[in-house]
Amino acid sequence: MRRFRSPATVMAAGAAAAASFADVAYADGYSFFRRHSAPPPPAAPDADAAAAASGDSGQETTTEVDSSASGFDPESLERAAKLLRKLNSSKHAKQLFEVMRLQEKTRLAELEAEKVQFVIQQHLRDIERQRKEGEKFRESLQQQAQSEAQRLRYEDELARKRMQTEREAQRRQDAELVKMQEASALRKEEARRATEKKILEQMLQKDKEKAELDRENIKDKAKAQGEARAHEKKLLEDYNRRMLLDQLNGDKEKWIAAINTAFSHIEGGFRMLLTDRSKLLMGIGGVTALAAGIYTTREGAKVTWGYINRILGQPSLIRESSMPKFPFSRFKVLKPTSSSLSEGAGFENVILHPSLKRRIEHLARATANTKSHDAPFRNMLFYGPPGTGKTLVAREMARKSGLDYAMMTGGDVAPLGSEAVTKIHQIFDWAKKSRKGMLLFIDEADAFLCERNSIHMSEAQRSALNALLFRTGDQSRDIVLVLATNRPSDLDAAITDRIDEVIEFPLPGEEERYQLLKLYLNHYMLKEDGKDSFLGSLLKKQQQKIQVKDITDDLLREAARKINGFSGREIAKLMASVQAAVYGRLDCVLDPQLLMEVVEYKVAEHHQRIKLASETST
Repeated sequence: MRRFRSPATVMAAGAAAAASFADVAYADGYSFFRRHSAPPPPAAPDADAAAAASGDSGQETTTEVDSSASGFDPESLERAAKLLRKLNSSKHAKQLFEVMRLQEKTRLAELEAEKVQFVIQQHLRDIERQRKEGEKFRESLQQQAQSEAQRLRYEDELARKRMQTEREAQRRQDAELVKMQEASALRKEEARRATEKKILEQMLQKDKEKAELDRENIKDKAKAQGEARAHEKKLLEDYNRRMLLDQLNGDKEKWIAAINTAFSHIEGGFRMLLTDRSKLLMGIGGVTALAAGIYTTREGAKVTWGYINRILGQPSLIRESSMPKFPFSRFKVLKPTSSSLSEGAGFENVILHPSLKRRIEHLARATANTKSHDAPFRNMLFYGPPGTGKTLVAREMARKSGLDYAMMTGGDVAPLGSEAVTKIHQIFDWAKKSRKGMLLFIDEADAFLCERNSIHMSEAQRSALNALLFRTGDQSRDIVLVLATNRPSDLDAAITDRIDEVIEFPLPGEEERYQLLKLYLNHYMLKEDGKDSFLGSLLKKQQQKIQVKDITDDLLREAARKINGFSGREIAKLMASVQAAVYGRLDCVLDPQLLMEVVEYKVAEHHQRIKLASETST
């Protein structure tokens, strides 16, 4: 920062400033200066010259001579001094000096701003230079990385080609070695086969000769043993018959003697009671106490058994179940002998259309796997005409999938009235006790699961429906609900929403009717009687066996064509009628004529029933 060092310098600067203002104006006590261009102020004189200029006039002349001799203009200095004195005597001198001070301060601030701007520009140039250097360094690094990656890729490619060449060579060598080994193995195998063939031919010849000898020996031995067993059996039967008759006679005599003895004792007791009054009274009291005890015990047992039955027993709505009726009988229930579907067993006793049968087997297998994986079960709806096998399929599905089975009828719910809700909850609580899972089959489901808007539905039925909806709201891991109905359109919308699988059971086709005829023919006419004990064979009346003559497959197919529209239940009843007709003959012979007569009669009866049903509906 620049400073004034002497009064002469200050005076020179003031003179220069005063010279730079030409006009002075006054307005309301404020001064306005108009700046004009002026030459730069002269150089400030030193302190001695300024001191000489402020002295007397005699000394001024000497100073002027000396100054002019040194090249300094004294006139300018005089004008400046005069102007400075004029300024000092002016009333605006203070404002002028204040303006000069502000100008100097502004000039210094501008210099400082220029200095800061210069420093900022210098820093920006440094930053730009560093950025350019960084970019150059980054580009060099990228170039180095690219060159390094290219080198590594080239080396990797060379290594891969070298390894591929080595593997190819090793593969060719291995292939040649395998070919040599295969050729050697083939030669050895041919030699072994030839040797084994010779040995086998010799062994077969020896076995054939030995078998011929053994066959002859076995034939003779079996003949002798058969004759011996027949003679022994005959003797044994005679001996057993005699022993049995003797035993029966002995038992008869023993029971007669025991009865006679008992009646003699009873006669003696009654005679003693009648003769002795005290014993008579004691006997009457004992009999009365015994009767009272028996009655009390019986009634108490009834009450206790009813309570146990209500708590632990099977619900009253369940018509049929594979679970034991009471928990204590569980240990006496035999395990089912049929194997599961996973072991290859199918629905052998169920005659259905092949596509429907495959779907049923798939559902049974899926149900078994669902239980083994502890996943939620899927509810099902079986619908179709009556007698098409819905109940039988549900029972077989439960058996094949390893679940317990329980069946109820929808018609049993309506008579219960207000107790229906409690019974529904009891069924589901009882079904959850099954360790294997329960398949709950509801036949005639439309009887109490019909549309809730129906005018024929009572309040109790609506409450029972709501109870069932509540228990089936979520997918269960314990119960598979299977509904069967002849009219699926009557079911409530909430019930159909809870169904996962819907299966239609149509009337059997011609091939299914033929298979059903064969099945029920074997069941009713060609079945073998069970083997009874020897005592049973003696005491039981021998039944006359049905003889089937000339019943061919073509005849059964013709009968299957004639019974078009029959359900499985009607075909079973047809064969039961054939059995009854056979038993009505003296010789118990089933011939084609009798079979076709019964078929014609049942076909006419079927059409008549359809006609009556149509007339009733109209």
